[in-house]
Amino acid sequence: MINFGYFFQSLNNGILGQYFRNMKEIIMAKKGALTGLLLFGIFFGAGNLIFPPSLGALSGEQFLPAIAGFVFSGVGIAVLTLIIGTLNPKGYIYEISKKISPWFATLYLAVLYLSIGPFFAIPRTATTAYEVGISPLLSEANKGLGLIIFTVLYFAAAYLISLNPSKILDRIGRILTPVFALLIVILVVLGAFKYGGTSPQVASEAYQASAFGTGFLEGYNTLDALASVAFSVIAVQTLKQLGFSSKKEYISTIWVVGIVVALAFSALYIGLGFLGNHFPVPAEVMKGGTPGVYILSQATQEIFGSTAQLFLAVMVTVTCFTTTVGLIVSTAEFFNGRFPQISYKVYATAFTLIGFAIANLGLDAIIKYSIPVLVILYPITIAIVMIVIVNKFVPLSKPGMQLTIGVVTAIAVASVLGSSFKIEFLANLVNALPFAKASLPWLVPAIIGILLSLVLPNKQESDVFEME
Repeated sequence: MINFGYFFQSLNNGILGQYFRNMKEIIMAKKGALTGLLLFGIFFGAGNLIFPPSLGALSGEQFLPAIAGFVFSGVGIAVLTLIIGTLNPKGYIYEISKKISPWFATLYLAVLYLSIGPFFAIPRTATTAYEVGISPLLSEANKGLGLIIFTVLYFAAAYLISLNPSKILDRIGRILTPVFALLIVILVVLGAFKYGGTSPQVASEAYQASAFGTGFLEGYNTLDALASVAFSVIAVQTLKQLGFSSKKEYISTIWVVGIVVALAFSALYIGLGFLGNHFPVPAEVMKGGTPGVYILSQATQEIFGSTAQLFLAVMVTVTCFTTTVGLIVSTAEFFNGRFPQISYKVYATAFTLIGFAIANLGLDAIIKYSIPVLVILYPITIAIVMIVIVNKFVPLSKPGMQLTIGVVTAIAVASVLGSSFKIEFLANLVNALPFAKASLPWLVPAIIGILLSLVLPNKQESDVFEME
């Protein structure tokens, strides 16, 4: 007599069980890829387009260590920050408040969001879109008026989408991201074939002195690690909308998201950097310090001929627009959550108007005044991520964590004062620290601070992640 119960049990554990397990893995991978695509589209904007080819041109024969430093800070640290933020049950605001102090969390995150939002990144995206894509189509006499008209239309569209942030996945992740990603890939591939045989130029003094360190600092300009703190909120919200059956499935999906974002960024950074490294750039353009705009414009025109500028205008505008929307949403949601007395709509309106005003100052001005702030914010952000990671495994002393962040902040501020304001004794003090030439003078002090946190009193354990 056939034991049908045993038969069906075996079937379920065997063929059917394997089938459902495979289907579950496919669904999980799809969720991760979709979220990764969304975040990639939001992340990849103005700085991500212009700085890699600039690095490629300026680094010359030192391209490999330079792009390694750029990818390390612009991709590695950014993705790690994103993953850690997504795994935090209550986000970075809670982690920093608990480990350092509530007032520091509010101050740090407010400055960070304003930096990646209305004061730096938002206006930079609009200005880059205009200068690279639209400006070459206009005469010199009309460029000033053209910038105003373009930014009015650009920010009006971004503002309207930002008022409905729940639609961000459909509008950005599924529509705009594939469009601009394809356009960039086409440019990079054709450019590699056309200019790959051209010899690189002589590296600039900065890259000759420290190729990896200079590339590492250039990665700061992408703002990606700072944006990861903000965009981890969007990642969590998007993942919650997709739904998960278990903690394991959620965590596995987060790693898929990280891998998708890391691979996409790395491939395009290296491709754009290679294009800039082999593209012939006139000496007067190289002196400007940011030849990426020239490289993108000229390479596109030489490759695509009469249709070039239209192609470039579409590529850059779409690329920058996705980032602008994401930044308006993230910044407005943060301030509305922290200071709910003012509505989300008011914050979104204010940040859009500030971004519009600063965008009309011009790209070079925006890049110039943003650098000192980034040199301070980035080390603090990386140190916070390091603390959060270590605390996941072992208890750490709160005074020790406070000391670590305090020392890193002091070194970062001293570095800016020494270099930007020519305070010689501060510059010498910073340069005497280990890894200063690699632009990491704060790294060893941060590690020492974390080690002290293992033995100092008042230890804290990290919160255990649980599915809601």
